[in-house]
Amino acid sequence: MKIKLVNAVRKAVQELYLVDLDPQLEHPRQESFGDYATSVALGIARRTGSDPLEVGSQLKLKLEPAVSDLISKIEVVEPGFLNFWLKEDILMGEVRRILNREEKYGRSEWGKGKTVVIDYSAPNIAKRFGVGHLRSTVIGQALYNLYQFLGYKTIGDNHLGDWGTQFGALLRQVKSKKLNVKDLNVDRLEELYVAFHREAEKNPKRMEEAREWFLKLESGDKEARAIWQAVVEVSLKEFDRIYALLGVKFDYAYGESFYEDKIPALLEEVRRKNLSKKSEGAEIVEFPNLPPAILVKSDGATTYFTRDLATIKYRLETWNPQKIIYEVGADQKLHFQQVFAAAEMLGWAEGRELVHVPHGLIRFAEGKMSTRRGQTIQLEEILQEAITRAEKLTGAKGEIARAVGVGAIKYFDLSHHPTTDIIFDWEQMFLLEGNSAPYLQYTYARANNVLRKAQIARLTVDSQQLTVGEEEMPLLRYIYRFPEVVEEATKANSPNLVGNYLFELSQRFNSFYAAVPIIKAPAKQRDLRLGLTAACAHVLKNGLTLLGIETPERL
Repeated sequence: MKIKLVNAVRKAVQELYLVDLDPQLEHPRQESFGDYATSVALGIARRTGSDPLEVGSQLKLKLEPAVSDLISKIEVVEPGFLNFWLKEDILMGEVRRILNREEKYGRSEWGKGKTVVIDYSAPNIAKRFGVGHLRSTVIGQALYNLYQFLGYKTIGDNHLGDWGTQFGALLRQVKSKKLNVKDLNVDRLEELYVAFHREAEKNPKRMEEAREWFLKLESGDKEARAIWQAVVEVSLKEFDRIYALLGVKFDYAYGESFYEDKIPALLEEVRRKNLSKKSEGAEIVEFPNLPPAILVKSDGATTYFTRDLATIKYRLETWNPQKIIYEVGADQKLHFQQVFAAAEMLGWAEGRELVHVPHGLIRFAEGKMSTRRGQTIQLEEILQEAITRAEKLTGAKGEIARAVGVGAIKYFDLSHHPTTDIIFDWEQMFLLEGNSAPYLQYTYARANNVLRKAQIARLTVDSQQLTVGEEEMPLLRYIYRFPEVVEEATKANSPNLVGNYLFELSQRFNSFYAAVPIIKAPAKQRDLRLGLTAACAHVLKNGLTLLGIETPERL
């Protein structure tokens, strides 16, 4: 309906003022000002020197017959806004559409024929899965779900941190302490890593030893490779357990090491195109408006920059995506600016979108943690604590407690804009009367409980005799926005917009539930109210599923 209204406004502007523009329609903050509003008259008035109210009045006269099947009323208000009210039967028709499409409601073919690659999670091998990786993991999964919902062929790739000088540090520790690789576990590996950095602070030679071991690893030394492979396997087992708990999946998990044999061809192309130069023994790439990036270190080792360039090349050649999204921390902003700029200089990025979706930090009372100091708060411990709290909150155990506890953690993250830093807050996560997953899950379960008690096999709201009152209008005038919100959240790479919508929908449903009888209402009202209840349940389930949050039928 929004598209039809936008097209009608665009056509009216073209015919009246010979101006071709893309009118923006928004939902007024107060519904007393209508269901949609546009400031297009103000823009035209600025161009033509006309009175914006007069422009608005002319547009109103032009639009009224053109959208009479959709709009019940158009008003022109100061300083030149056009406000539109949707017809009641249009709102009712959207409820019928929700009931007919159920889990498909909100889907579209906006991205049909396009491929998007989403790079998310990317924990470091040989380190326990710290809470710092939560944001990339759950935001990335939500973006994956959103793009897929809108018709994209979606490829999720977990770019594991399984290569680099830090593995030289671990190899040095394993060999110097004469450890048996078979006895290693992630806890022990992290202890070795932390201990190494403490030693290196006192003895800088340790860093040189680590670099030497990493060069052995890069050159294919059998012993170095065997230790490294054992470390990778131990870490992957732990990661898989965490991902199962979170309900997170990937199509691929190509770590940095996967691109090792692709580096020579990359370096050859960069050099052939004269994009690199020598500097103080290293090989660098310079940019017009950015600091230079190191392609090859003075000791011959590659860098994150080199490997991320090889990664982009592989993804473009293998999957031919229109867009590649990196859901990575905000502290990597410069790195991705350099990588994307290099891809453009190499001629790879034409017609493609390379996007860094940065996320802020999760902070605790102690502030940001440092892995090297051994102070990382482990995600699994947080998740288990959340499940325990969910058991106390719901009185349930097993899958319900897991769904509520893990959902609380994930939603707390996803309800914030990706770029913001968030303060970890157990109380906020489990509020039953606030913006939390348990509140949304409880609302969904409440709606389902009403429908179970009604014992109606199939709900319909087709009758023209249904009575729509003031109690139903807040839901009718909000629920239809879901497809718009999904598209907006996807375009902005901001899953929090879906969360905001679901919270408002839940508040409206709970107010409706408290204000009027549903099952015991008169027949003409009962059918509509049950239909609205079912529609709310479908939309809540669809929205929470997009965020990767489960919806227990009973709570």
